[in-house]
Amino acid sequence: MEEERKKEIVTGEKLAKEFREHSVAEFFKKNRQMLGLYGKVRTLTTIVHEYVTNSLDACEEAGILPEIEVRIDELGPEYYQVTVKDNGPGLTKETIGKALGKLLAGTKFHRLIQSRGQQGIGASGCTMLCQMTTGKAVRVITGTGKGKPFACEITIDPKRNEPKIENFRELNRKFRGLMIQARFKGVLYRESATGPLEYLRRTAIANPHAKIIFRSPKGEKIVFNRTSAYIPKPPKPMKPHPAGVIVDDIITMAHHTKAKKVSSFLKNDFQRIGDSVLEQIQKLVSFDLNKDPKKLTWKEAEEIAKAFKKIKFLAPSTDGLSPIGEERIRKSLESIVQPEYVVTLTRPAKVYAGGYPFQVEIGIAYGGKAGITSENNRSQEEESAKVEIMRFANRAPLLFDAGNCAITKAVHSIDWKRYGVKDLENTPLTIFVNFISVHVPYTGAGKQAIADEEEIMEELRLALMACARKTARYISAKRAAIEKKMKRDMFYKYIPEIAGALSKITKENKEKLEKKLQELVVAKLKMEKANEILEKVQATTQAKEKSSKDEDLGEEDE
Repeated sequence: MEEERKKEIVTGEKLAKEFREHSVAEFFKKNRQMLGLYGKVRTLTTIVHEYVTNSLDACEEAGILPEIEVRIDELGPEYYQVTVKDNGPGLTKETIGKALGKLLAGTKFHRLIQSRGQQGIGASGCTMLCQMTTGKAVRVITGTGKGKPFACEITIDPKRNEPKIENFRELNRKFRGLMIQARFKGVLYRESATGPLEYLRRTAIANPHAKIIFRSPKGEKIVFNRTSAYIPKPPKPMKPHPAGVIVDDIITMAHHTKAKKVSSFLKNDFQRIGDSVLEQIQKLVSFDLNKDPKKLTWKEAEEIAKAFKKIKFLAPSTDGLSPIGEERIRKSLESIVQPEYVVTLTRPAKVYAGGYPFQVEIGIAYGGKAGITSENNRSQEEESAKVEIMRFANRAPLLFDAGNCAITKAVHSIDWKRYGVKDLENTPLTIFVNFISVHVPYTGAGKQAIADEEEIMEELRLALMACARKTARYISAKRAAIEKKMKRDMFYKYIPEIAGALSKITKENKEKLEKKLQELVVAKLKMEKANEILEKVQATTQAKEKSSKDEDLGEEDE
């Protein structure tokens, strides 16, 4: 027995023989749920999301008004082909493999710049899923406008996280942009609140400059036309803001800076630090800022972090942020949601932990076709409409993991009864929230929920309450008009009888008496026609909004 036990003893040497290194592709192949690739409907929507966001980012960086075609064909039970075509700048022979066949490779993660995608995982993750579920490669056609366009097929070597490009051929025709065609099994198309059609609808709302054409598996063609010809200005890469950095950030940046002095490091590698701020920092730390930053100790970095907290910095630069804009959100909601009333707001930039600047944009649409029904169909009957919370991060819709998202938590933390909304869940409201940042703090690699950082929650609440106050004025005016109309109708019901009795007593004309009594009722109730009152309230509210804007809206739509 003792000999058998000795044989079972595991030594360090035995464990060393089992030690292996694994590529990131192998990791995500076993953990694809971390990319949001789980659930039959969710997976198909996530695939569309990854391709469409890449197309929008590419078009905007190239200064092109996006025109994106999405087609989903059903090939068999739970078997679909997804084709996405754009008119963007295309990919080169050198970058196409890395962009579509290598995880954690891209142009975004290493730069502090606002973009929909961030990690360089999404499109390559779709290539891997296509390969895993069908054994087929992703087909690609691309052209940059220079030289001949080309076609190829791409797969991933998961052991090495490297792309495999096959069937490469140049094409003798004009083509600019990118077209991706991939097949997937174990997915399902549904026209639901989390399906591809709803995703594209919301994408159109948050990207009014984009034209999106969708062909469903049923053969239906749905077009979301652009409502603005204004191409968002390309955001610029940004430096961290000192208000949000932690000690580890300072140490890491100091060890990789090109600066020879701590003072130069702070001035060149952070924003909003000038000579006057450096003088304040020097007074608050115990060491000379002429020291080599690579020799900075943890204790000294702590002193700098504490000094940052005591100094009042200018607000972060917004050069790296590209908000949609209040007017464009309004036009987009009016075009697609078709409400009675809309109010929009873009808050000034703030900073959250890590020194990352962010902005919050809010739109609240009330009445009309705002809100949703249980079947996700637009309803004109307020009684059947329910609240619809549209969540976005850098203009990209977030359809899943709503319960874990800071936006949902912020919406439900508001006391809506104070703003005339008696039952939030059963009110014809569409609440639009766009969170923009150079680094969105997603709760997972699936990029569907925003972390509830303290600074983010505060900004979301302030923006929601500001819009809710304006909406409350419209709702209260509407209810008052409806109540007055009900009273008027009640009085009008008895006017013919009263006029008839008075006519017999006074010998006056009955019709004249009815008209005078109607005028008396209107005067006593101090009311005009309900729709006239509401139009006046809406016009007054919008005029006040325009006069109270702190910032210019920027360039006008062409």
